[in-house]
Amino acid sequence: MLRAMTVLGFAFVTAAATAAEYDVVQENKSFSRSTLNVKVGDTVHFPNQDTTHHNVFSLSEAATFDLGSYGNGESKSYTFEEPGEVEVECAIHPGMRMTVVVE
Repeated sequence: MLRAMTVLGFAFVTAAATAAEYDVVQENKSFSRSTLNVKVGDTVHFPNQDTTHHNVFSLSEAATFDLGSYGNGESKSYTFEEPGEVEVECAIHPGMRMTVVVE
């Protein structure tokens, strides 16, 4: 049993070591990318470099989240755990939309 736990622990460390991180900047009431391709386990940071608050969220089947409202100079992140197409929006600015494709 100890051996299985060691193998599982090694697999976890290996998966975590290969995860990538991406920035999608919010500025001029828009996302810096319209589409972003990531892999399961990757994290996307959403830094706010705008003069107004933003609220990044998704109601997609592959990822449902709400990062809450935050202002200039702040950043919030989300780690994608399921494959699929994720529509990301801003609750404050309905025109702010992007797609994250998780493979």
